Amino acid sequence: MRIAIIGGSFNPPHIGHLILAEEILATRDYDTVLLIPANLPPHKIPQCDPGAEMRLAMVRASAEAWPQIIVEPCELERRGISYTVDTLGEIYRKYVCDGKPGLVIGDDLAIDFLTVWKNPEKILDLADLVVAHRLYAEKVELPYPHRYVDNIIVPVSSSLVRERIAQQGAWRSLVAPPVREIIETYGLYRHI
Repeated sequence: MRIAIIGGSFNPPHIGHLILAEEILATRDYDTVLLIPANLPPHKIPQCDPGAEMRLAMVRASAEAWPQIIVEPCELERRGISYTVDTLGEIYRKYVCDGKPGLVIGDDLAIDFLTVWKNPEKILDLADLVVAHRLYAEKVELPYPHRYVDNIIVPVSSSLVRERIAQQGAWRSLVAPPVREIIETYGLYRHI
């Protein structure tokens, strides 16, 4: 199985996550995308977190129509801070990988990869870095092995979705319909 990994807090998952997963699948370099919700992301403080189980339910709901997308809960099950290097070890134990998995990271995080991430050298040994355009239309020069995916930049973020919900603005088309149902049913993100 040729696996690509997209991790994040998914608080909530939105169309940008699904579009990126589809872009990765369209490269034909990978036949499966793992969406891995973080328990405690090391790079940011969770805002208005409805809890790990609710985020997991929303990620599963967002991916239910995509047979090539698997939701992998290993970071939630492991608890503690979700370090990518630990997750990659679990992926190798749980899945039969055809070659190294592709670790998809946004260009915003790729810039500080060597200085901010835990054990970046080991991550590079365990995975091929696939950099996605998130902030920059042009490729950013990076001092480590990587490749870019030629994705469109979708100006949607989880924080934008949360803000629009709290402000009673337009947000429903920014998430998959099953995620919208969960958010509405449980009244998530009404107050930030």
